[in-house]
Amino acid sequence: MEYIKIKENGIHIVFALTEENQIKLLHFSNTEFNSDDLCKPSSECKPEEVSRREQYIKEAFQLVQVNLAGYNRPYEKHGNKHIVTAPGYLLRYVDMEDTRNEIGRKLVITQEDTEVTNTRVVTTMQFYNGTSVVRCYNKVTNIGTEAQTLEYISSFCYTGIEKEGVMSSDDKMNIMIPFNGWQKEMSWKKFNFADLGMAQTQPTVTQRTSQVIEVTNTGNWSTKKYLPMGYLENTEAHTSFYWQIEHNGSWHYEIGDQNNTYYLCVSGPTELQSQWYQVLNPGESFETVPVAVGVATDDFDTAMGELTKYRRMIRRPNKDDEELPVIFNDYMNCLFGDPTTEKELPLIDVAAESGCEYYVIDAGWYAPGEWWDSVGEWKESKERFPKGIKEVTDYIRKKGMVAGVWLELEVMGIECEKAKKAPDNWFFVRHGKRVFDRSRYQLDFRNPEVITHVDEVIDRVVRDYGVGYIKMDYNIEPGAGTEIDADSVGHGLLEHEKAYLRWLDGVFERYPDLVIENCSSGGLRIDYALLSRCSIQSTSDQEDYRNYATIAANAIAGVTPEQAAVWSYPMKNGDKEEVIYNMINAMLLRIHQSGHLAELSEERLDLVKEGIACYKAIRGDIKHALPFWPNGLADNKDTWLCSGIKTEDKAYLAVWKRYDKENTWMIDLRKSLLESGKSIEKVRCIYPTKEATEFNFDSEKMELSVTFDKPVMARLFEIIISK
Repeated sequence: MEYIKIKENGIHIVFALTEENQIKLLHFSNTEFNSDDLCKPSSECKPEEVSRREQYIKEAFQLVQVNLAGYNRPYEKHGNKHIVTAPGYLLRYVDMEDTRNEIGRKLVITQEDTEVTNTRVVTTMQFYNGTSVVRCYNKVTNIGTEAQTLEYISSFCYTGIEKEGVMSSDDKMNIMIPFNGWQKEMSWKKFNFADLGMAQTQPTVTQRTSQVIEVTNTGNWSTKKYLPMGYLENTEAHTSFYWQIEHNGSWHYEIGDQNNTYYLCVSGPTELQSQWYQVLNPGESFETVPVAVGVATDDFDTAMGELTKYRRMIRRPNKDDEELPVIFNDYMNCLFGDPTTEKELPLIDVAAESGCEYYVIDAGWYAPGEWWDSVGEWKESKERFPKGIKEVTDYIRKKGMVAGVWLELEVMGIECEKAKKAPDNWFFVRHGKRVFDRSRYQLDFRNPEVITHVDEVIDRVVRDYGVGYIKMDYNIEPGAGTEIDADSVGHGLLEHEKAYLRWLDGVFERYPDLVIENCSSGGLRIDYALLSRCSIQSTSDQEDYRNYATIAANAIAGVTPEQAAVWSYPMKNGDKEEVIYNMINAMLLRIHQSGHLAELSEERLDLVKEGIACYKAIRGDIKHALPFWPNGLADNKDTWLCSGIKTEDKAYLAVWKRYDKENTWMIDLRKSLLESGKSIEKVRCIYPTKEATEFNFDSEKMELSVTFDKPVMARLFEIIISK
C-alpha cells in the first residue's frame, strides 16, 4: 500500500493507493498520521490486526460515496447509510493533479469505473492560504452509452473520524449540532455519540449498528431546523473537525459506523432524505454543492475562528462589510409592516439624529390594509404614500442616509392579480397543482419570464425610488421541490436554487454597491451559498430583547460578525437598562436599529446615540475580529451569558444578565485571549460610560468579575492585550 501525504496550512491529509488501484482517504486532521490508529480495538497492531486493517481499508475509507440506481452494494452496511455505494466502491484511481492558484493549493483527483457503471468522478480540494479550511466538491460524469440515475453523491466523505487515541468513542468523541428555528436561532447543543444512539458499549467487540446520526434539511428554507454545519471533537487526541455546507436548499450529513470505525458523509440533496435524483445521459455530469471542512485542536473558539477567516475569503468583495454602516429599519417593535408617510418622517428625523446611516422601509409599502396574500407586483401604495414613496426616500437621502425597502421577490400571493394571470410554469407544481404555503405561491427562477419579472422590480426600486438597500425576505417553505421540467421534485428544487444564485449574481453585476440583506423570517436561510453573495444576514425575528441575547451571543459561530444583523429596539415604556441591553445585543455585530425612537425620553434616546457612537468607534475592529466565548456558548435557559470578538491586541466582550439570583459572575479570560507571551493590560467598560458599572479584573488569575445589581442588565467591555 502506497501513502500520499499532504501537509498544508496545518492540515495533515493522507491518501492510500491499494493493490487494487483504489484511492482511500485515511487521514484528515491537525495531527500527523499514525497507521497504528487504524488498528482497532487495540492500540498496537498485531499481525492478525494488520491483515484485518487491510481488509477494512479495502471495504471502507472511500474518497467519494456515489450511488447509481440498479447496482449491487455487497459489503455490510445495515440500514439507510450512505456507504458501500456503487460505483463508489468500484472506482479506480486515475491521477491526481497538485497545483497552486491565487487562493492556495489545489488537489484534483480523478477516479473511474470502466467495468461496471462507466462513470468518472473528479474530486476537488481547494485550500485557502491563511486558514486550516478546505473547500471540497465532487463531479460525476456518465462516460458510458446508457443513461444512469444518480441517487446520491457526497461532497465530502471521511472514515475514521474517531481513530486517534485508545479510549472508547463514548468517552472521547463529542459532536456539537447547531439547532436553528424561527425566533430560536443559533442554539448549539453538545452530545456524545451514545446520547444519539451510537454507543460503543463494548470496545473489544466489533462496532456495528444500523443507527445513524443524521442532520438534514429538506426544502428551500435551508436552516429552518439546523444550521448547515457541525463540529466534532476528540478530547483524548485534542483534535477537532468541522464543516459547513454551502447550499441554499436541501442538504444532509450523517455519522455512522463501518468496519469498527466511524464515518462522516456530507452532501447536498439526497433521494432518501430530499426526494432528489437526477438522470445522467451519456456525457452528462453533475457537480455537488461545495462543502468547507476544517481542522483544529479540540477548541470550539479556535475552530470557529478558522471558519470565520475562510468565510471572509469566499465572500463577494463589497463596501458594506468594510464600512459596517448603521441601519435603521422601521419594522421590529415599531411600525410592524404598517408604514405611511406620516409615520415615517419623524422616525427618519430621529434615526438620522441618532447616527443611523441607512433607513429601510420594511413591509407594507406596496399595498393598503392587509396585504399578505396579495403581494407580488411591488408597486407603491398611494393610500400609504399619497405623494409617492419617492417623497420618503428623497427625504431619507436629504437627511444623509441611504434609503432601503423590503421585498419578497420569490413569492406571489394567491390573490395577486399577476399570479392569477401567469401560467403554472411560473410556479412550483407538485401532483399537477401549484404548491401553496401560507397563502403564497413559490416562483420558479428557472423560468426566463420570472427573471424578467423580478429584474423589472429590482430596476424600478433602484432607479425610480433611489433605493440602495433591499431587505430580501422569504417567508414560506415550499417543501421538497417542483415536478416541472425535472427528473424528480428535488431535482427541480436544486435547479431553481442554482438559478436563484445566478440571478443574484446578475443583480450585483448591475448594481455592485447595492446592499441586499438575506432574510427568511429572520434567520431561516443562514447559509454561505447566499452569504458568499449577500453582505448582511438577518439573524432573527425575536421580539423579546432578553431572549435575543442568546442569538446575538452565538451568531458569530454561524456568520461573520460584520454580516450578522441584530435588532436593537428600545421599548416605548422601558427604562435605561432596557435600552442598554438592546444596544449591546447588536454592538459587536451589525446594528439593526428600530423601535419608536421619537417617543423615547431624552435620557433613553441619549443611550441609543451613545451606543451608535461607540459602535462607530469600534467597527473597524469588528470586520477583522475572530469570535470567542470565555464561559462557553449561550443557551436559551442561561441567566448569565457572554461572548466576544478579538484581534491581535484588543478584544471586546459583551456580558448579559437576565434574572439570575446572584449578582456577581466570574469570567475566565486566560484560555480565550492569552497566547504565548501575551497578557491583559487593561479592562474597561466602554458602554455605557455614564451608568454605574461594577467590575474587577484580577490580573494574576486573568479573571473578570462583574456585578450587576438589577435583574436585567448588560455591559460592553474593551480588553487591551499586550505582548
